[in-house]
Amino acid sequence: MSQPQADHSTMDHAAMDHDAMDHATMQPPAADHAQMDHSSMDHMQMDPSQMDHPATQDPDMGAMRMPMPGMSHDGAMRGAFGPYRGTRESSGTAWQPDASMHEGLHAMRGDWMLMAHGALNMVYDHQSGKRGDTGTFASGMLMGMAQRPLGNGTLQFKAMLSPDPLMGPRGYPLLLASGETANGVERLVDRQHPHDFFMELAASVSQNIGAKSSVFVYAGLPGEPAFGPPAFMHREAIMDSPEAPITHHWLDSTHISMGVLTAGVVVDRAKLEVSRFNAREPDQHRWNIETGALDSTAVRASWNPTASLALQGSWGNFKDPEQLEPGVNQKRLSASALYAREVAPGVMVAGTLAWGRKSIDHDGEQTNDDAFAAEASLKHGEWTVFGRGETTENRELVESAGAHGPAYTVSKMSLGVVRDFKVAQHLSLGAGGLFAVNFIPDSLRDAYGSNHPLGAMAFVRLKLD
Repeated sequence: MSQPQADHSTMDHAAMDHDAMDHATMQPPAADHAQMDHSSMDHMQMDPSQMDHPATQDPDMGAMRMPMPGMSHDGAMRGAFGPYRGTRESSGTAWQPDASMHEGLHAMRGDWMLMAHGALNMVYDHQSGKRGDTGTFASGMLMGMAQRPLGNGTLQFKAMLSPDPLMGPRGYPLLLASGETANGVERLVDRQHPHDFFMELAASVSQNIGAKSSVFVYAGLPGEPAFGPPAFMHREAIMDSPEAPITHHWLDSTHISMGVLTAGVVVDRAKLEVSRFNAREPDQHRWNIETGALDSTAVRASWNPTASLALQGSWGNFKDPEQLEPGVNQKRLSASALYAREVAPGVMVAGTLAWGRKSIDHDGEQTNDDAFAAEASLKHGEWTVFGRGETTENRELVESAGAHGPAYTVSKMSLGVVRDFKVAQHLSLGAGGLFAVNFIPDSLRDAYGSNHPLGAMAFVRLKLD
């Protein structure tokens, strides 16, 4: 079936009404799908610049390509949890801005939309001062997804693996990081723990209940409950950085929870969801899958008021989360705003503002410790510049006779850059580095040897895109 050529260069994207498009059915226009060879559909990269066309231009074929099952009218993958573009979805059931880029390989196999994405980092890491260290480590992820229509909604399976366990149980040097144990006996301090090999093994099903509304269920072992912003390695503003944030255990450490069941409802640009999950932090055995009671609760409200903005607020009651603190429960609060927009052709800007609070009851005395993070990135062509500023009230930096010592307010700022080089059709090799400055209070100066110990990383990466 031939289609007229479209001159996209003359189209006024800024004037296009994103909300005027009917996303309710997400069905392709009438076409003889029996005649189509879905297996030969070429891979494509989801780019916001292509989001608002009724059909997409195939640069290889020089003709218009009609949407396939599992895709919206604009050629983007449809959402797994409701009648909206799949670009809105991030880790677990979390939302990001609709205008976010979705990198990865996409292909149709019958009614199934398949997606694969991955990145592998090899990092040289140096942290200065008395508590610093030097090391080399591998990190990254490999993610696969399969999605198909089911009734009046969508069925999705998702898996994500990580090479992090190869770095060993002690993880890598990272000043001011804390939160888990290396051997089940001692707490990791000034080091970032490795993530589990199985980061996510999840399934979800949704059903539309109106033109712009739906209900969904998500289950994972492991999975990510409805708490906090998307996990840091999925946030567009900072996903190119090879280091974890020191705010990780306030904002998004639950992204690997060994047992999650979430139910939610979507109404247009808003979502409300509730999770029951196992809140225990993964133990020192990073290659296995653990099980436990779904004895903790999280509630999250999300709202994408515009295509460029994603807001969330969440609350969680975490039962017995810390392996080294049996019987000690936590309550957490989180709020965040994520921003993404193509500000000029080929120029993408993204940002994150996030706050988290941990509340712990120690023998009738409650502590409330806050953390804040601000992240930003600028992508132009093969170059990406990224940065992060964060501060935490941390009680784990100094050993204490009790469960926790006093809270020390510590901060960190980092700035980095990476340049990608295309080495194959869907494979890029990147080289980059970052520089970080840590801010230590006078009360910890002797322990760290300075009020401003430094950190630096140099890295190369392979990215499947």
